[in-house]
Amino acid sequence: MHQELEGLLGHIGLTPYGEPAGLAGGDIAAVFRLDTDQGAVVIKRDAPDRLAGEAEGLTVLREAATRLVVPEVLGQEGEWLVMEALAPCRRAPGDEVALGEGLRELHAASGGPHGWHRDNACGATPQPNAPLADGRAFQRERRLLPLTRACHDRGLLDRRLRARLEALAEGLEAWWPDAPASLVHGDLWSGNVLYTERGPALIDPAIYRHYPEVDLAMLTLFGAPSAAFFEAYWNGAGPDDWPRREALFQLYPLLNHLLLFGAGYRGALERTLGRLTFD
Repeated sequence: MHQELEGLLGHIGLTPYGEPAGLAGGDIAAVFRLDTDQGAVVIKRDAPDRLAGEAEGLTVLREAATRLVVPEVLGQEGEWLVMEALAPCRRAPGDEVALGEGLRELHAASGGPHGWHRDNACGATPQPNAPLADGRAFQRERRLLPLTRACHDRGLLDRRLRARLEALAEGLEAWWPDAPASLVHGDLWSGNVLYTERGPALIDPAIYRHYPEVDLAMLTLFGAPSAAFFEAYWNGAGPDDWPRREALFQLYPLLNHLLLFGAGYRGALERTLGRLTFD
């Protein structure tokens, strides 16, 4: 076992049984499960700044999303993060309602600027979070334009598609009403929602403050939440223009996937951009 990890385990009072066993799903970081004298833990190995951001995100979510399960951070030092292990199980009746109610609680506390006091990462992509008072400016300057330029520079966007994305970003104030910033998970695709005996759980956050549609649009992009989820989240009163809101906030994760995984995501990006029609 790595000496630094042994030291961290000793510092937090855990005695390991055996060696860490690799877990599937660690596309960005190396992820392990380890049995200890106080139960199983999950260990991540990654760049220290990325792990510090994740540790902070998990701690903040545990405090804010009290209706949802969030793994407890047990310790983080250098390139190692140790956290509570969750035991996934089959989705139970009522779990999607509980997820909707839990996210509604998370997003209810709003205020302050859009952004966060530190940068973090969405997958392998650095995520700039320098705060801005106007959320439309934040979406433009911290999300859409940086990734549009990065994808164009790598030859993943042609001039026409880049121009369409830039025009959309520059015109947000003309149609999107600004609103207070909520705490968001920031990378809430379906793989970052687990179902446990204690209820739905959130893992691998990339937190910041922004519009709550960030989390909802990510859930629908790579999954299909049920009508019961939306009924619970919106409490029966969803926005009339949800399809357009959904499309807007799917652009950033699609640009990120285009940047990370290549041209296979360009068609989905262009189709989503085409859904943003204006009166």
